[in-house]
Amino acid sequence: MKLDLKIYRSYANEREIVVMGHLFKKHAPDVFDLDKRWYKHAWAVIRMFRIKTISNAEVVFKFREREIASKTLGDGHFRLTIPYHEEIDSGWHEFKVTAKVEGHTREEKGEFVKPYPGEYGVISDIDDTFLISHSGNIFKKLYVMLTKNINKRNVFDEAVNHYKFLNRLGREDKSTNNAFFYVSSSEWNLYNFISQFADLNGLPKAVFKLKDIKTGIADFLFSGGGDHNHKLYKIKHLVEFYPELRFVLLGDDSQKDAYIYQDITKIFPENISTVYIRQTKKKKKKEIKKILKNIESMGVKVCYFKNSQQAMEHTKENLG
Repeated sequence: MKLDLKIYRSYANEREIVVMGHLFKKHAPDVFDLDKRWYKHAWAVIRMFRIKTISNAEVVFKFREREIASKTLGDGHFRLTIPYHEEIDSGWHEFKVTAKVEGHTREEKGEFVKPYPGEYGVISDIDDTFLISHSGNIFKKLYVMLTKNINKRNVFDEAVNHYKFLNRLGREDKSTNNAFFYVSSSEWNLYNFISQFADLNGLPKAVFKLKDIKTGIADFLFSGGGDHNHKLYKIKHLVEFYPELRFVLLGDDSQKDAYIYQDITKIFPENISTVYIRQTKKKKKKEIKKILKNIESMGVKVCYFKNSQQAMEHTKENLG
């Protein structure tokens, strides 16, 4: 049996380390070669939704002198929450995970981040927040996903500069940065694609929190859709995991980001600094303006912007 072990960027605080990954039969979702023709790229995308995971397989986490064994969940996912009481420096740290199935073994390296002490954390959506995805038009979204490789996909103008500014917000020491998380309704199938896109465009290095993995070709047609409540739960977990931080939340008005951020603000009125919502159509939506006004009434700064330069100016005026 051939195993493929995928470890995602993980994270830690003063008390725990959270490690995430998937175990696959044969092949994990593809790494994207930039020189593929469009039809080869399309096949690579479709293959991402034809993978097979392995449930209830033993996985062993190794970091320094600690070795913790657990098993994968029903969809091949593992999410280990490990109490850790020894001192860990801020920054990125390497660890190993070993998977064992029926006498076969696979070991891979991963990394987790312990944020540097500071005031801010940043949580951003992906599709139509910094990656142009056309989420409001399912046919256009699928066409772009199938025919445009990573180097042909576009980030919104000035979005990278805004994110880099947020990454350094409130920091005099230029060797440190803020905790950065990308939370999306895209499935774990797309992790390689999104992480490669982010790296290629110089976006801040971040931890990803995505939607449950899909293992059928029919699921591809509805990628990124369905219930978005998982984003609420994931953001809630992050704010609880880092209660010392005040978070900047970034999203767009094509789906439910504003509604989710409103609920997060109600739950954590002292932990949310600012909410940014990108306008994706020609006109601002009345219901989004109403929600943002309500968020603002709870003492949180808001910005409903058409282009990232407006968001950057808002950050400099209100947070910088």
